[in-house]
Amino acid sequence: MSDSAFSRRKFLKNGAFAGAAATGALAAPAVLAQAPVTIKMQTSWPASDIWMDFARQYIERVERMSAGRIKFELLPAGAVVGAFQVLDGVNDGVIDAAHTVPVYWYGKHKAASLFGTGPVFGGSATTMLAWFHQGGGKDFYRELTQDIMGLNLYGFYGFPMPAQPFGWFKNPVTQVAEVNGYKYRTVGLAADLMQSMGMSVAQLPGGEIVPAMERGVIDAFEFNNPSSDIRFGSQDVAKHYMLSSYHQASESFEFLFNKDVFDDLDEDLQAILEYSVEAASTANTALALDNYSADLAKLQNDHDVTVHRTSKEILDAQLKAWDQIIPTLEADPFMKRILDSQREWVERVVFYELMNSADLALAYEHYFPGKLKLEG
Repeated sequence: MSDSAFSRRKFLKNGAFAGAAATGALAAPAVLAQAPVTIKMQTSWPASDIWMDFARQYIERVERMSAGRIKFELLPAGAVVGAFQVLDGVNDGVIDAAHTVPVYWYGKHKAASLFGTGPVFGGSATTMLAWFHQGGGKDFYRELTQDIMGLNLYGFYGFPMPAQPFGWFKNPVTQVAEVNGYKYRTVGLAADLMQSMGMSVAQLPGGEIVPAMERGVIDAFEFNNPSSDIRFGSQDVAKHYMLSSYHQASESFEFLFNKDVFDDLDEDLQAILEYSVEAASTANTALALDNYSADLAKLQNDHDVTVHRTSKEILDAQLKAWDQIIPTLEADPFMKRILDSQREWVERVVFYELMNSADLALAYEHYFPGKLKLEG
């Protein structure tokens, strides 16, 4: 946010209104309207990615609920800082806010991945977003970002993402031995997971994935969803799309705000910024389900992509790989506290979810027989 915006707002709060009261100029507050606060928000996504649309849904809600008192300048990855550097940008005040995912700064502290792409104990993204809000995750996040790392920012979480595909391959894979030696793109703790399965991993932002595939730097990759993938041009470099995986099954968006910028706002505007994340979460989910499903069909019908469901052998191997990684994470006392909290939450909550949920696959097969392929 510009210095002029700060000084103008402080003048209006501390000078103009106080002066009007002192002189009895009661009409002055109506005349001296407060200028909108402009927040510079950069995302971690290319300008063409569907996640820019998700960020716009958030911005639209904030601007309308604030009656125009908050305005955003929305920027794509690289406009000010790199896709993986938005946390630093917000912390340093180079940008006011960011729309990102915590796994992008896991290199600073591996606990970042536990707020989006950590071990899967059986909880969905919805389950784990609920843990963040109701199971103690929000307090752990504050402890990590402010007490342990000393960051000058706040973070809010929204939009429980559908589980991410295993990814794009030039040839289908069904056995663990077939992925040994693959050069594969992923990020965060998923990189540790895939390396333990014999892959060589490159951690790349979304916009660099397809060019890396074209150059042979990688020979398989995942990003997140069919809509982002089709916009990247993934279908031009591979024709086999493997859905279902445990490597990143519970991620959510992270909305970062510079602490000084946020604290300087009126309390109602702070509340609008925070709770609009929850409003956008619902809108993002609806937009995702509509676009992800339509673009998956387009990949199949218009681009000759073969869609597979990842084999149980590979899924089981992923869980066993997590079993090897978890003890190394628990060597850090803080991370062990988080993992203990998540296990306790999942054991209780997912028992209810699984016992209570209907068999959706059975119903789908009943009404659309023969269409669903569960494996292979």
